[in-house]
Amino acid sequence: MLLQDAEILTAIVTPFNDDDTINYSGLEELVNYLLDHGSQGFVVGGTTGEVATLSNEEKLELYQKFVEITGNRVPVIVGTGSNNTQATIELSRQVSQIEGLAAQLVVVPYYNKPNQRGMIAHFTAVAAHSPLPIIIYNIPGRTGVTMSNATILELAKNPQIIGVKQCTTVEDLEYLVEHAPDDFLVFSGEDAQSLAAKTVGAQGIISVASHLYGDQMKQMYQALAAGNIAEAGAWQRKLTPKMAALFMFPSPSGVKATLNAQGFHTGGCRLPIANLNDDEQKQLARALGLPNDNLSQPIRLQLGD
Repeated sequence: MLLQDAEILTAIVTPFNDDDTINYSGLEELVNYLLDHGSQGFVVGGTTGEVATLSNEEKLELYQKFVEITGNRVPVIVGTGSNNTQATIELSRQVSQIEGLAAQLVVVPYYNKPNQRGMIAHFTAVAAHSPLPIIIYNIPGRTGVTMSNATILELAKNPQIIGVKQCTTVEDLEYLVEHAPDDFLVFSGEDAQSLAAKTVGAQGIISVASHLYGDQMKQMYQALAAGNIAEAGAWQRKLTPKMAALFMFPSPSGVKATLNAQGFHTGGCRLPIANLNDDEQKQLARALGLPNDNLSQPIRLQLGD
């Protein structure tokens, strides 16, 4: 599958062993499950993948092993961005040597708080020094700055910058779809916007909830494609509170706790993200509607429930 054909990309967690090393057997198990349950591609080493606590050596090994696990079955996007332009360029160069990657996800520089001109200069410099296509990651809640729609459209003129993961409003998605080049990929990074993003013409969703609700999200998109708007809307209404629940606690602690309880081997989070304690796990299970406030109960979500 080509990136241009993928609608549901999972921003996948990075499984860890008890000694905090990456658990590649657990990763392979999870990848194969997700491919059977709605995922049409992956973002590796993103926020959900705890990229902020991975060393460059770990990133390179993770990305190489990930393409070996997926075996060109689906597109793979990997995180290379930072708030240091030269460091981003260097990692991008190294990552570009890995065969089988579809694109790199480059976050708007955080902490430094660049203005729009600085953002353009940053992404232009990275694009000039890396053969791997770039998807902009615009997530103001984590970076402290917002890349404007005008800046995104300016960068969209660069043939090396092929899309954006947009974590702002549906109105921004609408504007970008309307004014960007036809081949510029617009993804929402907000699970609750999954249906709205598609209805306004975006490519789809880069999702956390698809770890657990990929089948239902796929059914929602299939209903939309078939013109069954009522069914698609019903799915989104069912999914939205579950999607919100996964972010009750600092991500990815919620989705990892649930995956572990469901029998996967994703391990804990690296500090400073704390693992959920017993009380927090019960709160999350309650919010997900699981019986007996127990995260290990089967996750079933059907229309009419």
